[in-house]
Amino acid sequence: MARERRRARPLELAAPSGRVLAHRLRDDVVAGLSLPQKSLPPKYFYDAAGSRLFARICRLPEYYLTRAELELTRRRLAAIARFAGRGCQLVEYGSGESLKTRLLIGALRPAVYVPIDISPDALHGATRRLAREFPRLHIAPVVGDFSRPLQIPLLKKSRVVYFPGSTIGNLTPEEAHAFLSMSRGIAARMLVGVDLKKDPALLHAAYNDAAGVTAAFNVNLLVRINRELGADFDPRRWRHYAFYNPALGRIEMHLVALVAHEARLGEHRFSFAAGETIHTENSYKYSLEEFRALAARAGFRSAKVWTDRRGLFALHGLEKV
Repeated sequence: MARERRRARPLELAAPSGRVLAHRLRDDVVAGLSLPQKSLPPKYFYDAAGSRLFARICRLPEYYLTRAELELTRRRLAAIARFAGRGCQLVEYGSGESLKTRLLIGALRPAVYVPIDISPDALHGATRRLAREFPRLHIAPVVGDFSRPLQIPLLKKSRVVYFPGSTIGNLTPEEAHAFLSMSRGIAARMLVGVDLKKDPALLHAAYNDAAGVTAAFNVNLLVRINRELGADFDPRRWRHYAFYNPALGRIEMHLVALVAHEARLGEHRFSFAAGETIHTENSYKYSLEEFRALAARAGFRSAKVWTDRRGLFALHGLEKV
């Protein structure tokens, strides 16, 4: 008789309760909107609707990043897998749809895969798809925010952190340094995706797409706050605004108030002048040398670096020193 095929073993770790998450969202929203330059953390983009909108963004003709990263991954897959090491524990931050991860898992055949994502819907969907595609893979998903301490199952001595896309660019350089330093306690090797500095016109188009999907993604943050916290933001009073700040080397995303008005969140009242903005996201762009220096300050050396053919995106293979 043929041996029974071992199925994937998804392990759902304890996630923060809905009440805890709501309190965190409320605290962060109140704190951010109380600043002189009002702001909201970009991690809250990714409710179910936001995750679907971001998946659409990744397929837009203007959004070069996903295509560049996929081209790089396919072309350099064997070398990337050799650097990571077969049979390791693969820990992925911000797993999302796990498009690139399928390629890496197929080549790497990790003993354990630990996807981490702040969006339960995106994480569960990706876990189900990967379990069907890789029925022998041990999957241990974690619903969590990597900017906070997490309980990550450390099941193998050989561990690799995979941080694809350009999510590290959403962190300030100081936050990125802290994140890399924290990751040294999890794994001796990392694979980190970095969006490279390039023509500002290309960046502007990527964050101001003609179809308005990025605009809807940005405004959906207010819709989420209304739905989950009972606020009364009127999305029609706001417009998406994104631009490249060359002095800081980053794209900035804002929501601009079209008219002077007030919004309520429980006992809190927030006044907005016409033209005032809520800063919702940064996306830092690095040169190869700048990111190598950042990694070195955090205790890593850039042992390998791969780029796409057009030099738009890089994947750094970091080793702990």
